[in-house]
Amino acid sequence: MAEYLASIFGTEKDKVNCSFYFKIGACRHGDRCSRIHNKPTFSQTVLILNLYCNPQNSAKSADGSHSTVSDEEMQEHYDNFFEEVFVECEDRYGEIEEMNVCDNLGDHLVGNVYIKFKYEEDAERAVVDLNNRWFGGRAINAELSPVTDFREACCRQYEMGECTRSGFCNFMHLKPISRELRRELYSRKRKRLHGRSSHKRRLSRSRSRSRSRSRTRSRSRERRRREYRGDSTTSSSLDKEREGRFGRF
Repeated sequence: MAEYLASIFGTEKDKVNCSFYFKIGACRHGDRCSRIHNKPTFSQTVLILNLYCNPQNSAKSADGSHSTVSDEEMQEHYDNFFEEVFVECEDRYGEIEEMNVCDNLGDHLVGNVYIKFKYEEDAERAVVDLNNRWFGGRAINAELSPVTDFREACCRQYEMGECTRSGFCNFMHLKPISRELRRELYSRKRKRLHGRSSHKRRLSRSRSRSRSRSRTRSRSRERRRREYRGDSTTSSSLDKEREGRFGRF
């Protein structure tokens, strides 16, 4: 009996545990679901709920009608968002193996960002810290997710361009980034490894440059703090640039 229960755990045959929550880390029924949502106590994956705001879904003109956002503008906006979140989380919490953003429209999936770290300890630290921060003027809501294999969570029909449920599908519709950005972000790992191997040879001559970069970063951080507080005299010209930036409560 125990073997049978283990074999059906998280599947549609499981009448106790929610298969959708197990596969995609979210359920359209939420807390009203008749089955159990087994939230993990440890995982490599962090789910940031409803973080990404798609301009094509939210842009409206003054008369209430939807304004048009070109595909080029849409991709640029999304790439900027993806790069900002990826770099911030990897630099602050640890190496990222995979990051995905949902393009679904259902409330339980819209704008969800899944970040799979290399180590569970990094994911746990990220959840604790992110829940004390904001992004784009909104509080961040982060939690550990049971999703570690995104192949099981994704809609196969969507990947083949055949999903009839459109954005309201209950499986993930992952929004792709540009190829150039993917190469740039996921090559950071190789650059870091190469940097470690030659670190000893470059250590002596890099110390002065590191101190200079540290001072530059400190000045940049202080400038950003002033901008977040509204102290900058050029705040009006930086409104768009600041949109979506991370902050702390």
